[in-house]
Amino acid sequence: MILTIIEEPADILRQKTQDIAEITPDILQLMDDMYETMKHSDGVGIAAPQVNENVSVALVQLDDEDELFEMINPVITEVEGSDIFVEGCLSIPHVFGTVDRKTRIVVEYYNRQGEFIRLEAYDYLARAIQHEIDHLNGVLFTDKMIEEIKEEDLESYYEKYESEMNADD
Repeated sequence: MILTIIEEPADILRQKTQDIAEITPDILQLMDDMYETMKHSDGVGIAAPQVNENVSVALVQLDDEDELFEMINPVITEVEGSDIFVEGCLSIPHVFGTVDRKTRIVVEYYNRQGEFIRLEAYDYLARAIQHEIDHLNGVLFTDKMIEEIKEEDLESYYEKYESEMNADD
């Protein structure tokens, strides 16, 4: 079921979520609904507060062909590097801006089967996971935003970033 995306300034977006003690059928259904909502909204990640649930669940899938990371009680245990890139958020439509994120992280979490996972993530995947875990801690990307990028300037920002990255190679 596609859920309603909660938008800023809703109070739930500013609360630290509750850890999940037991993976119940309701939690599994929530994760399924969050995935359907994320895909319907063309997102690459979604956290439970964005669908009005105060629990520590976040999903990330960068592309349809990429692995889906369903994270219960995720915690970042290692960080390294730094990169500034543009971000947006389903809960803050039409707002984009640059955020400095770590380029390598280690995140520990439980999957839907209750298995403990330790994932090392890099670059864009690391960025997306950090963004979603921030949601679980009541932090929005706009709290960390360095520079706002107008929606109509996004394409030229991406082109400039790509040409700079290619020049570094």
